[in-house]
Amino acid sequence: MRNNANFIFEKSYIERSHHRCRQMGIEYSRIYSSRVLTDDFLQKKLAENRNLILSAEPFMNQLYNFVKGSNFFAILTDGEGCILSVIGDEEILSEAFELEMIPGASMAEAHIGTNAMGTAIAEGMPVQVSGKEHYIRAYHRWTCSAAPIRNPQGEIIGTLDLTGYSDLVHSHTLGMVVAAANAIEKMLEAKSYNDELTIAKKHIETIIDSIPAGILTSDLNGKIKAINKSVTEIFGYDEKEMHQMKIWHLFEGWTQVKDNLLGKSSFIDEDVYVNARKNKLQLNLSAYPIFDSEGILREITYVFKEVKRARKLATKIIGRQAIYTFDKIIGKNERFIQTIEYAKKIADSKSTILIMGESGTGKEIFAQSIHNYSNRKEEPFIAVNCGAIPRNLIESELFGYEEGAFTGARKGGNAGKFEMADGGTIFLDEIGEMPLDMQTNLLRVIEESTVIRVGGSKQIPVNVRIIAATNKDLRQEVEKGHFRKDLYYRLHVLPIYLSPLRERKDDIPLLIEYFMETLSRRLNKRPVEIPPAYMDHFIHHPWPGNIRELENLIELIINTEYIPLDIAAGQDHKKIPIAPVKESIFTLDQVEHQHILKVIKKYKGNISLTADALGIGRNTLYRKIEKYGIDCSDLDQLSTAEPPQLGNVVPF
Repeated sequence: MRNNANFIFEKSYIERSHHRCRQMGIEYSRIYSSRVLTDDFLQKKLAENRNLILSAEPFMNQLYNFVKGSNFFAILTDGEGCILSVIGDEEILSEAFELEMIPGASMAEAHIGTNAMGTAIAEGMPVQVSGKEHYIRAYHRWTCSAAPIRNPQGEIIGTLDLTGYSDLVHSHTLGMVVAAANAIEKMLEAKSYNDELTIAKKHIETIIDSIPAGILTSDLNGKIKAINKSVTEIFGYDEKEMHQMKIWHLFEGWTQVKDNLLGKSSFIDEDVYVNARKNKLQLNLSAYPIFDSEGILREITYVFKEVKRARKLATKIIGRQAIYTFDKIIGKNERFIQTIEYAKKIADSKSTILIMGESGTGKEIFAQSIHNYSNRKEEPFIAVNCGAIPRNLIESELFGYEEGAFTGARKGGNAGKFEMADGGTIFLDEIGEMPLDMQTNLLRVIEESTVIRVGGSKQIPVNVRIIAATNKDLRQEVEKGHFRKDLYYRLHVLPIYLSPLRERKDDIPLLIEYFMETLSRRLNKRPVEIPPAYMDHFIHHPWPGNIRELENLIELIINTEYIPLDIAAGQDHKKIPIAPVKESIFTLDQVEHQHILKVIKKYKGNISLTADALGIGRNTLYRKIEKYGIDCSDLDQLSTAEPPQLGNVVPF
């Protein structure tokens, strides 16, 4: 706000900036920024600026909506000029993409010459740079208007920029940017004050935020001190009657609640039986301690909610239930732990999360864990594999359909996955497989938070947090024309990259121990001890199938008590003696081949059911069918096929 309120329009700052660029030896012919962060470095930068990104996002969207359709794009940078977020129209985004104006690129003058963002940071004030005022020729077609964003201490922590073709930029464009930057500063300042007041306001906020749930407080002797209207409706007693009762008259287990809070433990989302006037009910209870100024527990606030059994059942039926949590994720690799901590920090964000990583790295496990760590954990978690749904069904699956929308449409219509996920999370796996026309519809849902059913015209509002995942390089898909640029930037707001197993070698022994214990217990077989010499080969194996491949291998070892030849021998077959033993033990490819045959036979050649049972996408299954030369139409031949005869294996 400080300098933003009194920015000036004179252009002496252009001369100063050009002088700095000449001193730094910036070339007029430069096209790309000389500094572009990627992968771990970019993810770290985004994590460091999480508060700025989340605070700026609504104002950045509002600013863009003013000029949407006029070939503008908005950019948010950090205090060093590194791009954190980009949104804009398709045509101009294409040009920006070609010039590497993407998250991670530095717009500081030292890396790309005079431009509104870098110059605003250098000058400490809002600036507008138009046409040839840009130091490099590549930007001469544009006018950029940027304002610095300062924290409550007055330090520049970022910039907000609006860029468009020079002939379309209005004289008030910079004023709009300054107003948005000021609003972001006020939001950051308010958030800072709110954080300081959180503890002091805890009692009041607990009560206000919990309405319309049933709320009451008691002292440590069980005397009821305060109640709200919902409590009387839930229990069936009037206010006078309840004040004459003790807290343990109302529900079973009060002693456990008090002991937990006295012992500094929590009591959150536990199902309890309550003694209502007419009958005994099961409710969900969370209890919160109220401390005095000396930190001594004085009272307890109880929040009663209805147990959402119907919703939980629906979640199990219409999507994979979110069963994984971060504490169930195995790993000690430093980079992997940092990824988990970053995922926890963004769990409550409303922004779209994009999880990237190779097949088998655990993208859905992360998605479920994020959901269960967020304030949406009691709401639906709907998983959709975009690569497994036939192209002609994906629109109705995602957005639903009205009665009569097509032949065979259910009477009364049908809700789509987005409606089913309302209030919760939708997980779009293999997002890179989504058809281009569906990408347009998805972009509308992200921008407008509404869906339109197939055959309908009514806009249905949905409150859904989107987590997308892909094993593809979406930037390359954009360059190939297979994925929309504007959707890519909308999805790439909060990216998470999951390292392949070969980059987490220190986690391999830990994962082997975990799989050996859990799988042997499930299979009712004894764990198999892996000799140290073989463990070394496990650690240095490339693991193209990542954690999923490792888990399948451990299951094979438990069942056969043999290590497949290609794993045991590593890259050098002379390292470990290989004894000729049973000829019925398969290599990994052969085990996979036989397993796919077995599942295809079980589901009578149905590709969708087979892929779902195997836990892979339809496209992946088709590739494996082609690889192994499987004829799904001849089920009789599949049922009589003999296992291939193999060569040597390595016994333990």
